[in-house]
Amino acid sequence: MSPARPRPWGPGLALLALCVGFGLAEPRFATAHNLAAIADRSAVPLILAVGMSFVVLQGSIDLALEGVMAACSLGLALLVLNSRNALDLGGAGLALALLPGLLLGLLNGALVSRLGVPSFMATLGVWSASLGAAMLLSGGQPPLILDQGMRGFGLGRTGAVPNLALVAGAVVALGCLLQRYTRFGRYSVAIGGGEALARQSGIAADRYKVAAFALSGLLAGLAGILASTQIGLGHVDIGLGQTLATITAVVIGGTPLGGGRGGVLRSALGVLILAVLANGMIFVGVAPELQKAVQGAIILLASLLATWHLRGRLRAVA
Repeated sequence: MSPARPRPWGPGLALLALCVGFGLAEPRFATAHNLAAIADRSAVPLILAVGMSFVVLQGSIDLALEGVMAACSLGLALLVLNSRNALDLGGAGLALALLPGLLLGLLNGALVSRLGVPSFMATLGVWSASLGAAMLLSGGQPPLILDQGMRGFGLGRTGAVPNLALVAGAVVALGCLLQRYTRFGRYSVAIGGGEALARQSGIAADRYKVAAFALSGLLAGLAGILASTQIGLGHVDIGLGQTLATITAVVIGGTPLGGGRGGVLRSALGVLILAVLANGMIFVGVAPELQKAVQGAIILLASLLATWHLRGRLRAVA
């Protein structure tokens, strides 16, 4: 009898257990103020995880996130009212700042699908190039964003909910709709489940690979822009550490790196699990060194569960 796969509701139960456990251990964890802080902290990772989900579903990986975020962050800072030049394009500047993210994503897709470059090599190269471009734009002195409308949105709230969390929620909802109700979503799962078979079935795999990387690049650009409105400047380190965190969240949520299963909603749950875990451990007084150890153990456990059903195929010969 074939082994059972990890239950789809596992990440949701894990998130619920963490919330209940930390809430019982420290009543301040469950306050509206702290929950809003968790939502705010999760906004950028959620946006990144949506784009990464489609790439990973197809069995690829996108390591260019940090460079794309940096390029778009500097683009925004230099196109709206800023401390470096006389430009003040407002909303048009925001739209133009997203363009490098889309173009870099398309470049990733072309390198992988048209030239056959492995995704980790292609995206690593694009990461380096885009980060270098961001450094040139920065000129060693990050430009300040003086547009008060941008700053107000990045730091503001609608009711009790941070504005960035509302944007992230909308992106997750759109990602779920894309995955469930469009050919792009269904074919992404099919490509990850078996690209050769998908091609034999008439699926234009190259086209959907380009689309997945383009979406990932666009959302990485959006994440960089939103993070910049929070801190008030364009910075080359705006995405520092986000690539590994995003991949971790995707895997923890139940989307294996081999592709073919999982998706946007699971990745979003993975992001929230990491955010709640980090926040809760601070509240209960866990030492920073132990926090890293706990997070590492959870990553290993999630990876084991995500690949458990494949253990028969991965059996090594001594």
